[in-house]
Amino acid sequence: MSNKEVKAALKSAREAIKNKEFKDALKHCKAVLKLEKNNYNAWVFIGLAASELEHTDQAQTAYKKAVELEPEQLLAWQGLANLYEKTDQWDFKIELPNIYQRLVELYASSDKNKCYEIISKLSDIYQSDKEYLKLAKVWLQLIQVKEEEAVDKNELLQLLQQMTQLLSDCLNEEERDNETQQHLITAFEKAMVLMDPVPGEQHKKFSADYVKCLSKLPKDEPKMIVACESMLSLYPNQSYPLEVLCSHYLKTGVQNEGAVSCFSRLLDLAPNSGLGHLGLGTKALHALCYISRLSSSTGWCSLAEAQFKMQRYSDCAMSCSQGWFTLLYHYVIQIMNIICSCNLGHACVALHQINVYPVLGALKGRAYLNKGQVDEALKVENLSPTELCLFLKAASQSPDCGEYYFFLGRLYWDMGEETRKDRSKAHTHLLKAAKLDPHLGCVFRYLGHYYRQVANDHSRSRGCYKKAFEMDNTDAESGAASVDLSMEQDDMVSGFAALRADPEDWVCWECLGEAYLNRRSFTAALKAFGKAHQLQPSSIYSVYQAAAIKQTLGKFREAVAEYLQITAQQDYVPALKGLGECQLSLAKCLMEDCRDKGAIELIQQAIQNLFRAVEMRPDMSCLWKLLGDACTAVGTVTPNSVQVLVPAPLAGLDPNTQSHTLNQAQTLKVGERCYARALKLMPEVPSLWNDLGLNYYRQSSLSSFTEDNLTSPSLLLEKAQQCLKKAIMMDSDNHSYWNALGVISMSKGLENFALAQHCFIKSIQVEPNNVVAWTNLGTLYLKNGNIELAHKAFKIAQSLEPLYVNCWIGQALIAERVGSYDTMDLFRHTTELSTHMEGVKGYAYWVCSTLLDKSNRDSELYRYNIVQMNAISAAQVALSKYTERIQSDPDAFIMLGFLNEHLQLKRQALKAYKRAVDLLKSMSSTEELAFALGSYGRALCTFGQSEEAVRVYNSTPLQELSDLAGLALAYCRAGLIPESIKAYERALAVAYTEKEKAYILTALALLQHRQGNLDSAKTLLFKCSMLKEPISESLLCLCALGLVHSDATLAAAALTELLKQGSASVNVTEQQCLLTCALLALQGNYSAVQREASRAVHSNPGNPSLWALLSRLVPQYYPKKANVRLALLYSGVNQLASGRHSGEDSHRNALKTMQRAVLLCPDDPATWAGLMAACHTENTSCYLSGAAPSRQGLEQTLMSVTCFRQKLRQVKYYKLHVGLFPLPGPSCSACFVQVLNVSPEHPAVMLSLRQVQCQRLLLAGRGTVLPDSVLEQLHNTVMLNPTNLGAWHWLAEVFRSQGLLVQAVMAYRQSLQLASQLGLHSSQVASLLRLALLALGNCMAGVPGNEWTDMIIEATTEVLKLGSSPMALLFQALLHYVTKMAARETRRLLERLAYAQDYPVTVAQVSSWYLLRHLHAKNDQELINVLLQHAKMKGDKRLLEFHSLLASSSS
Repeated sequence: MSNKEVKAALKSAREAIKNKEFKDALKHCKAVLKLEKNNYNAWVFIGLAASELEHTDQAQTAYKKAVELEPEQLLAWQGLANLYEKTDQWDFKIELPNIYQRLVELYASSDKNKCYEIISKLSDIYQSDKEYLKLAKVWLQLIQVKEEEAVDKNELLQLLQQMTQLLSDCLNEEERDNETQQHLITAFEKAMVLMDPVPGEQHKKFSADYVKCLSKLPKDEPKMIVACESMLSLYPNQSYPLEVLCSHYLKTGVQNEGAVSCFSRLLDLAPNSGLGHLGLGTKALHALCYISRLSSSTGWCSLAEAQFKMQRYSDCAMSCSQGWFTLLYHYVIQIMNIICSCNLGHACVALHQINVYPVLGALKGRAYLNKGQVDEALKVENLSPTELCLFLKAASQSPDCGEYYFFLGRLYWDMGEETRKDRSKAHTHLLKAAKLDPHLGCVFRYLGHYYRQVANDHSRSRGCYKKAFEMDNTDAESGAASVDLSMEQDDMVSGFAALRADPEDWVCWECLGEAYLNRRSFTAALKAFGKAHQLQPSSIYSVYQAAAIKQTLGKFREAVAEYLQITAQQDYVPALKGLGECQLSLAKCLMEDCRDKGAIELIQQAIQNLFRAVEMRPDMSCLWKLLGDACTAVGTVTPNSVQVLVPAPLAGLDPNTQSHTLNQAQTLKVGERCYARALKLMPEVPSLWNDLGLNYYRQSSLSSFTEDNLTSPSLLLEKAQQCLKKAIMMDSDNHSYWNALGVISMSKGLENFALAQHCFIKSIQVEPNNVVAWTNLGTLYLKNGNIELAHKAFKIAQSLEPLYVNCWIGQALIAERVGSYDTMDLFRHTTELSTHMEGVKGYAYWVCSTLLDKSNRDSELYRYNIVQMNAISAAQVALSKYTERIQSDPDAFIMLGFLNEHLQLKRQALKAYKRAVDLLKSMSSTEELAFALGSYGRALCTFGQSEEAVRVYNSTPLQELSDLAGLALAYCRAGLIPESIKAYERALAVAYTEKEKAYILTALALLQHRQGNLDSAKTLLFKCSMLKEPISESLLCLCALGLVHSDATLAAAALTELLKQGSASVNVTEQQCLLTCALLALQGNYSAVQREASRAVHSNPGNPSLWALLSRLVPQYYPKKANVRLALLYSGVNQLASGRHSGEDSHRNALKTMQRAVLLCPDDPATWAGLMAACHTENTSCYLSGAAPSRQGLEQTLMSVTCFRQKLRQVKYYKLHVGLFPLPGPSCSACFVQVLNVSPEHPAVMLSLRQVQCQRLLLAGRGTVLPDSVLEQLHNTVMLNPTNLGAWHWLAEVFRSQGLLVQAVMAYRQSLQLASQLGLHSSQVASLLRLALLALGNCMAGVPGNEWTDMIIEATTEVLKLGSSPMALLFQALLHYVTKMAARETRRLLERLAYAQDYPVTVAQVSSWYLLRHLHAKNDQELINVLLQHAKMKGDKRLLEFHSLLASSSS
């Protein structure tokens, strides 16, 4: 893609974004990035498009990449800010201020208005998060920008005033930042300078704010004093600066003349000022002049302070009584705050001595309340009518004291429910207390209680709790309640603010995770809890919540790992419960795939963990219910595979004994007891009755009973029915209860079909979209023979849920009854939906029936149902799961053995037949046993156990032709020829058809010839050929017999009859060609030998065996046309094409043939090139099999030996060289240049030169981009050689290496068109396979688009039309692996290639690698073991090493 194309693509992306076609915009941008990975605009456009598509992670990554590329550009920063603003995600909210800060820096020099706007947003964030230092810096930055613009001083003054107002809140914080305080003071000072007029109202008010600010800063006392004096000089009648100075002197204890003067001046301006009186009284106290100050109430107060410090509490109270009434109450309250917190006895004694005032009775009640003795406080109130009104009198005598009203309201709150709900009591007094003293935090806590519990106003309640916690951060009750209400109301702002203030606070992260969890934002909650656990690894809660979320999302394995992490530290009941639930869910998933052993292990673990939880909390019904579910789950699998290890107490044994192993019936009985225990705790829960009824139903389905289970199935079914009726009585609107009762009622033992029909109809009425009830109703109709109603019910079920397998099974059974052609297709569909036992057996039956009927092999129905649908493999896999679960069905094992035979799985077929025979021996079915024994004997004979096969066949009645023929074959393979002849003669007597007799006669002829009876053999073969239906095999034997004994007449006659039969299979065609050539050679017609072989090759150009035969025959029988060098060369090439290397045949392979060719013609570069190809093949084979290559570097050595011998002939030599070696030497280029000097118009040499130059250029530096001019020159060079298929392939590879995939596809299609025009069959296959490989590479690399998938399917389908091709099948399997990795079809295709016997080793090994990866992803350990065993048999060491790597990486 050139620069113009990049610009065009970016323009298209911009237009697509403008038109809101964001997916198209992404495609254009990705096309740009393939060439220019660092294109800024492309990354920005990706971020914008992904943001609009709500792909937030992709948008964030794109914007950040653009920011890294061009940090000074605005677009990416703006996009990132917009993304963070509109996305409600905690990590985005935390990063947003940094983005704003960067935008402020960029806008400061370009767009002032934007800069102000961003600063305003940043200011709001910092203010809400209370990050005052950052807020101050932002405002200073804004003021600096304004100063640079030379704005009006009034505007600047307004900004400074706003800044002081915003920063003044920092003075109320406990932790104050010195730098922030200095910024605040600087802002005040600058504003004071700009303010005009002086003096003036605005200046006076601002000066008071300045003084107030300084009074809160202990370190700036000198500035505060100077500011107060300056304000007094300008505004001498203002008392506020004097009050600030007096407060300062009292706090610091300064009693100099300046302080006394300040107190006096304050009293002159405000005679009732408490600060002035307090200051003068304190001065007198310090001077020990008590008598001189007796006339002053402040003196009495100071005297009381002195007495309090001496712990003379009664004297202190009496001194207070001599002063002002209000001061008395105020001071006694302060005394009681301390006393009540230290010594309740002293408090009550003191109050008893001075109980003259009603307020003291209130204080006594307060003492009891502070100590938590509410009853005593109530006694204080209820002792007498006088004391009953103590609180009320105290409040009426001090109407401005909020504490009295608070304690009165609290007393009403603690008195009970009635006084709480009475607004005139608790609520009214608490509200008045809050108005009188808004800084009393406990008042707001109780108001929060009232609004939450009584008024149900959560918004007000949260506000009260929040204010209470802000006033007293040690109030844990208010803080917890505020957080709970925030999460209930989905308030995330407070959580974000807390995290910005302290990102390392793990408690905040947990609270944020809870908030996300309440919103059901599971991914965000998972991240938050993960962060909390990272900050606080010892926190169990965050790990538990993460595990619970993963359980909710269905990630059970990950959840189990999290739960185990918790239970390893302690027995945490919620974690044990979640662990048991996850293990039970995993077990059910394995049961759906018929992996019963793994499911039983998980159920056993679930029982162990749930029992640990029950031991800790036996009062929790849900734990007993889960235990019952775990025990009942074993009822699905076969009884033989259930051996569950349960704790002894759960099994009803001595708790001190070890765990006990239970069978299926015993485990179900334990489940029954668990449900009963749960019902004892919660008897009114209908779901528990339903579960108990289903448990009884599972127990009744067991056909055999042990000694400890003497209950009959009918009694168990009646119990189940009663339990379900009880559940329906409690909850008649639950459709599943009605459905379960219907299933139980129609089961064998009850068969109450009327009740079952009623239950199913009621279930449908409760829930019309009830696919299970409709299916069960259809099953009921089908069982009663009402096919029409059954069909309607199943049809409705299919429309409600097309993926529900049971309704499809019902339709298949109906089709089977009426004899429909769709029966097999329907059963096949059921196996694709899920593994259901009835559907699996039905499909296997129809596949086997179709295979047994050999008359339909050429029909379209057979090709579709068996060949195209890969029916044999699919049925074999499904039936294997069936027999793993149901191990007592001999019919299933017979069908499984039959399917295994078709798949050449001999050992598996043998095991299946043996299991069927063992089962049938215990039954009374004689015919089925005879059939199974015959099949077992056939499998033994095929497997090589001939003696055992003879014994098995002899145990059959030997009345069927198949048994007699099998016995004869077993005798033959065991070396018992006479017995074999006798058996064949018996078989001939029972043969019905002419074809059967022909096969038997042919076999007898072969046995007679083996014994040396030539005449008998001829007679039998002649007799066979005289039948009405002669077979080709007998004619082949007769012809071969004539050739072996040099009887040309006999051979010619037999061959003539053979050729009259017309077309035959591939193997027969090869044999016919060989026999014809042998007959011609026997007759001495050597020239015709070459013609016959050539004719066969012309008719079958894709058959390498015929080419190899021709290459051997021509030099031997027609030396005039023979070129021994070419014959050996072509023979070796054909052997290479057929994949024949030393690993397959140590005597006849390509390497030995090429070595002979080189020895014969050492000066021919083509033979050396063939030898190099053979060496390369051998090394590749060694590499794939895991062996060490024995010929490393030999290719380079061979090239150097022959490189300079014949310049002109190196063109042919190089054609193989380019494909074998990574980097040709410079001598090759020089060689071709010399050739061009001799023959400048030689296009082939020019092409080879360009190939050398291009190959060196590409491979010298990885990722080299060729200019467009070079690519054009290469294309023109190939056009000079338009009929050179290899040149088009090479050009396509160059285009592919440059990322020009469209051009590569066009080049391959050009080569395909050329091969079709020239009629080159092998070249067509090569072009199609290369095209498929190109598309497959793109699919595996994740290149978007469906065109590559379609191209693979199209190319491989065309290849398979031309002939069999293991490579095309491999490409199809890999396509399935990429697109549908977890699908069963993927495994079937890969297994077909991996276990094939006649496919090239490379194909089998590559398919084995991907099959191993597929099985690892599915965690199917059983099939992995089978594959590894097969690899050991084949010596595939690299697959074993690959398995070790996968196992280590997964652990």
